[in-house]
Amino acid sequence: MSPFKLLLLLITLSFPGFSQGESLLAVNKNQSIELASWLYYVQDDSLTSLEQVSKLSSSHWQRLTPEFNQHLGVEPFWVKISLYNATDTQMRRYLKLGNPHLNRVSLYHLQRGKPTVHLEIGDSYPFSQRPIINNDFLYRFELTPEVVHSFYIRVDTEGSANLPISLLSPDHIVKATETQSLYQGFQLGALMAIGLFSLFIALTSRSYSYSYYSGYVLSVTLLVATLHGLSFRYLWPNWPVLQAVMIPILIPIALTFVLMFSEKVLQLKYHNLKMLRLCRYSAATGLFLTLVTPFLSYSVALKVNIVAVLITTSMLMLIALLLSLRGHKLARLYTLAWSGMLIGSFVTAMMYLGVIYLPIMHQTPIMVGLSFEIVFMAAVLAIRYNDERKAKLKIQQEALLQAQRIRQAREEALQIEADSNERLEQMVQERTLELEIALRELNEANQKLTEQNTVDSLTGVKNRAAFEKRLQAEGRLSRRQQTPLAILMIDIDRFKAINDTYGHLAGDQALKTIAQALKEKLRRPSDLVSRFGGEEFAMILPNTSCDGALQVAELMRSTVSELPLAWGEQAIPLTISIGICAEVIVDDQHTQLLVDQADKALYRAKHEGRNRVCVYSPELEE
Repeated sequence: MSPFKLLLLLITLSFPGFSQGESLLAVNKNQSIELASWLYYVQDDSLTSLEQVSKLSSSHWQRLTPEFNQHLGVEPFWVKISLYNATDTQMRRYLKLGNPHLNRVSLYHLQRGKPTVHLEIGDSYPFSQRPIINNDFLYRFELTPEVVHSFYIRVDTEGSANLPISLLSPDHIVKATETQSLYQGFQLGALMAIGLFSLFIALTSRSYSYSYYSGYVLSVTLLVATLHGLSFRYLWPNWPVLQAVMIPILIPIALTFVLMFSEKVLQLKYHNLKMLRLCRYSAATGLFLTLVTPFLSYSVALKVNIVAVLITTSMLMLIALLLSLRGHKLARLYTLAWSGMLIGSFVTAMMYLGVIYLPIMHQTPIMVGLSFEIVFMAAVLAIRYNDERKAKLKIQQEALLQAQRIRQAREEALQIEADSNERLEQMVQERTLELEIALRELNEANQKLTEQNTVDSLTGVKNRAAFEKRLQAEGRLSRRQQTPLAILMIDIDRFKAINDTYGHLAGDQALKTIAQALKEKLRRPSDLVSRFGGEEFAMILPNTSCDGALQVAELMRSTVSELPLAWGEQAIPLTISIGICAEVIVDDQHTQLLVDQADKALYRAKHEGRNRVCVYSPELEE
């Protein structure tokens, strides 16, 4: 960074919107950044205005951890983030809040020399009030060069306070919107198609099973659309009150339909009357919840519904298992279908209740379970419908002996085909096993070859190529975690004199002895020593400050100076000079600069008399 830019940045950091102790995120061109790891929060009911929050010292703010706001009933809290345009051109960016069910969000945008921008958004306000029409909450702004942009966001919601905030460029926002629309459209289209298909069959066949199933699928479709924010956008955009009660209403409606459907598809009337009564009482409870939950607070209603979902799914799974053990064919398929719903609802419920944390949206597990369950339920219903049709045909054709013989012949043919398929499958499995063994052996050989290509053949330590690859990876890790990366450049003193006096074989032995000594003194698995070229070695010390690197360097220098190397009857004195540079990496070019600076420090150490350690400082540039 030039002196002018550095001075301008220091002046900008004195801007009141920027708090000491806060991470400053530098934004480059065409970047899409998840801001979760850069957020700080404070939770205090007395903090209701921007003026109060902006005066807080850095000790009041804490880094926002993923587990903090994952459960229901989180008290209102503030988060903040500061951005800095690291380029010379103005950039347009979008701040995205990926949770469409936040009730009230107060967003404040502060930048030097301009008035504060204040937005009130959330699903407690009409959809048309949003600055950008989108299922999620978007805020567009211009990121001015050399200016710190500070954002303060107050979140007040009764549901999940999950806050997936991201910074997107115009290209990324278009791509993300298209991907999200494709996924949601495919999911809702599939659910709608299954629901309408079941409804049409119910109307034509007057089947209660298909009627209840269509009611279940269509209510789930509306629930999924509401969870994605699509219902609020297209169905009731000017009715925020309706948005607040639809999810607590749709969940017990869906439970009522699935209980009535399960009663029919499992034929509890003929298999177990106690189970039949249990399903009907549970369905009546679902209707009662549908009437009661709109009068409860959103968080309480959602917790009640979560418990109802867990109880219902567990009960239906237990009924299906008991019937499966008794030989009920449809119950086995029903058990398989319902297992996905049980697992998905259990994981989602535990996330909403704050018992477990997963780095995904709360509704994702139950969405996956619902999709799995609905598809398999459709198969169960189709199988049952097919079984009923076959039973009718069998009654009508019992007198037709010829049809029975044809059916028997067909079954024999199918058995023969099944036997043939089984033998073919066994042969395929044998060939597959042989291929897997061959591939495993080839993979082991490739790994050995790769390992050989990264090791210096003379010294046994890593070579220059391995050093460059590791340097790039550790540089990116240093930049992401904001930890210092230390580079040590090591040169054997008077190595040419060793070759000239004792011969090249003695020089090779000196290289091997020093390399092994350096390698043995490394304490951490992440540290790396490599042969950089000729008599020069290089070390990478991740997450190491300048003081720590200096201690390691002094240890290496003293260790080499005490090495007992003799050639013939003559002892060969060995010493090394070391140059050190340790900094936090800011970009991909910075790693090579770090190596150059360590090399300059090494040159100074050689110039000042060898057998010493020199730390890089800006004065060396002179």
